[in-house]
Amino acid sequence: MHWLTEPFRYTFMQNGFLAAILIGVTCAVLGVYVVLRRMAFIGDALAHTVLPGLVVAYLKGWNLFGGAVVAGLLTALGIGWFSRREIVHEDTAIGVLFTGMFASGILLISMTRSFRELSHMLFGNILGVTRADLLLIAAIAVFVLTALFLFHKELELTSFDPTYAEVIGLKADRVRYGLLILLALTVVAGIQAVGVVLTSALLVTPPAAASLWTRRLPYMMGIAALMAVGSSVLGLYVSYYFHASSGAAIVLACTACFLLSWLVHTLRHQIRS
Repeated sequence: MHWLTEPFRYTFMQNGFLAAILIGVTCAVLGVYVVLRRMAFIGDALAHTVLPGLVVAYLKGWNLFGGAVVAGLLTALGIGWFSRREIVHEDTAIGVLFTGMFASGILLISMTRSFRELSHMLFGNILGVTRADLLLIAAIAVFVLTALFLFHKELELTSFDPTYAEVIGLKADRVRYGLLILLALTVVAGIQAVGVVLTSALLVTPPAAASLWTRRLPYMMGIAALMAVGSSVLGLYVSYYFHASSGAAIVLACTACFLLSWLVHTLRHQIRS
C-alpha cells in the first residue's frame, strides 16, 4: 500500500489530485450535453481559442486563468453571434474563430521566443497547481455544476427536442448561449490539467464511453464522472512513477476506458443478436 500513499506526501501531488477530481467531474457532466448535442468540435475550438488570452496574460504578468476566461467567453459569444439566425453556419463560425484565435496565440508565442516557458499552456501541468489555482478551479466547478443542476430540464429538453422547446416558449438560443459560457469556463479549468491540445478529450471521451453503457441521462453523467476521475487519478500515478506527461497519461487513460466500453458494448450486441 506504500506506493499508493507515497505521492500524497507532497503538497503538489495533493493539489494535483484535488484538481483532477474537480476538473474530471465538471468536464464529464458538462461533456454529456456536448456529446448529445454533437458539439465536440465546439469544445475543441474553445480549448484552442483561449491560447491568445493565456499568452497575453503571461506577457503582462496577469492571472493566466483571467486571460483564458476572457478569451474563452469572447469565443463562445462570438460563435453564437456569427451563427445566429443561420446567417453563417455554426461549423463555419467555429472554424473561422478556431483557426484565427489559435493562430494568434501561436504568433504571440513565437514573438516571445519562450516556447519552453509557455509549453505548459499547450500540454498542461496539473502538478503545478497552486492553492490559489485550486480555489479558482473549485469555484468554476461549483458554478458550472450548480448551473447544470438548476437548468437541467431546459438543457435536456433543448438537447433532445429543440423544436418542442421553442413551441412551449423556451428560448433555445439563450440556453445555447448559456451552455457555451459554461463550456468556456470548463475548458479554462481543464487547460490547467491537460493543456490546450488535450482539453477536448476530457469533455468528449468519458461521456462518449458512458453513452455505450446507458441511455439514461443521470446514469450517463455518473458513469462519465467516475471514468473521468478514475482516469485522472490513474494518469497522475503514471506521471509520478514513470516521469511521464500527466496530461497525456490522463487522456490515454480516458481513451482506454472508451475502448474497453466499446469492446464490451460490441460483444453484448453480438451475443444478443
